[in-house]
Amino acid sequence: MALTQMQIIQSLGEAMSWFERELEWGVAPTELRHLSGRIGELYSALITNGQMVIEVNQKGYDVVSSTGERISVKTTAKMDSNGHISFNPSTLNEVDRVIILRINTEEMQIEILLNEVVSEAQKLMTQPNASGKVSIALSKLVKKQKARTDITTIKTVNIDVYTIQELENGTIEILKDDELVTPTKPILRVFASKFNISLLNNNGNKRNTRQLGSLIIKAIQSQDNDDV
Repeated sequence: MALTQMQIIQSLGEAMSWFERELEWGVAPTELRHLSGRIGELYSALITNGQMVIEVNQKGYDVVSSTGERISVKTTAKMDSNGHISFNPSTLNEVDRVIILRINTEEMQIEILLNEVVSEAQKLMTQPNASGKVSIALSKLVKKQKARTDITTIKTVNIDVYTIQELENGTIEILKDDELVTPTKPILRVFASKFNISLLNNNGNKRNTRQLGSLIIKAIQSQDNDDV
């Protein structure tokens, strides 16, 4: 049964919360590959207004976009540029597009490292190794990281020279002079101090970017209402 866009958004939020909870329990991101993969597929379905493939062991692709593109989705939680993303070349002929995502475990946000038609992605791939797999080095992807695919902004506030936005998928973005500012957390920490918002949650764990940004947006909205 196909998920609605709202169900995809809800499932993505729940999966991200589960991922964060596992990290707080001390589980290494590399031990959460199945959950990372699910998050990546949900996110890709969201940004392409598509659907995840429901067939078991579907060869080559994981998501079909609203325009019918068959998308191979790869997701990593590695924060450095070491390592690579592997593909089975024998199934690439079943794929129209390749999306590679990274779960930023510091910001708890999803970054798009690559979103290209398969012919462009293949230009970055190595020759097959001894096991027949091809790969793309993460160092190449980090250098070519692109701005996010457009996702609906649900909340926007302005403070000082900054615009803080909350996107439909929960991501927090900060803009200055219409330019995206990264990383966002240092700026959020400054505003958290200004509004006396604790950097820790009720369990004593550090609030992630989403949590901190959401609280700051609410504080700014409340201040703006008081000034009216």
